[in-house]
Amino acid sequence: MVTVQDLRRPAGYALRALAVTACYYGAARLGLLRQLSVGGAVVTPIYPPTGVAVAALLLLGLRYWPAVAIGSLLVVSSLTTPQPDVLVVMFGSTAAPVCSALLLRRARFHTDLGRLRDGLALVFLGALTAMLISATVGAGQLLITHKLDAGSFWPVWLAWWVGDAMGVLIVTPFLLMLRGPRRRPSLRRWKEATALTVVACCLVPLATYSPVSMLFLVYPLIIWAALRFQLVGSMLCALVTSVLATIAATDGVGPFAGLSRVEVMMKLQAFNGAMALTALLLSALITEQRNTRSSVEQACQELVEVLEHLTAGDAPQPRPPYDVPEGQRER
Repeated sequence: MVTVQDLRRPAGYALRALAVTACYYGAARLGLLRQLSVGGAVVTPIYPPTGVAVAALLLLGLRYWPAVAIGSLLVVSSLTTPQPDVLVVMFGSTAAPVCSALLLRRARFHTDLGRLRDGLALVFLGALTAMLISATVGAGQLLITHKLDAGSFWPVWLAWWVGDAMGVLIVTPFLLMLRGPRRRPSLRRWKEATALTVVACCLVPLATYSPVSMLFLVYPLIIWAALRFQLVGSMLCALVTSVLATIAATDGVGPFAGLSRVEVMMKLQAFNGAMALTALLLSALITEQRNTRSSVEQACQELVEVLEHLTAGDAPQPRPPYDVPEGQRER
């Protein structure tokens, strides 16, 4: 007998899969608004749908890979006439996020990014290693179908790889932090957040559009955001900065003026990569230290209570087990 619960499960899966596909396609359209031509191929400095796919597979499960595949197929079909080689690109765009999620699960990755090892796993396994698949499949397909000459293979491959990796480094942490629990900030924290926002609105456009190369000015801002607001603040600053830097690079203005397309890509990706690594790893390290400090303080408080009961000659009251947040439990 088919119950209501059995009917709801396929419907719920279909709705979530449709949402993942829609988010993937929408992120791709946003990313394709800014493009660069490298080696005769058009690439995006940051490809957001890769980050959307990795976040969806981590939060919802690997069974949502068909939603990623359909989203990739829709994106490729909207850019060119559907041909059999489109399936190859779709395979690479799907296999890379799936491999990323598998590697992160193997590394016991926590989606709250509360440990330094989580940040390192996301950088080196989820982004740099897994995205080798999409870059190799995509650039290789262009080479085999003679849409790309052999001399341009490696520049296109590198641009493809870095674009997908940047999507994971910037977009995935941003989406993961939206799922985590939030404490209501105090008035003092709101004032500091407002001050950080004002400084960012003034400093980031200056750094990304000034004819004098002043991109280094954003690093104190990223450090401030990571120290005071951890992942939320640092990744928001990194996301806004990377978007403005990408716009300036594709327009060829500010510190990117007068450079060739390859030089623009190299400078932009080096800046975005260094900034994302700083924001992600620093915020993860600070969060880990704060969690460790909280655990030590709670253990000391429990020890004080036990000593007080022993001094009074009473048996200590049993305490409930320490409730470890779900994202920090060992899997």
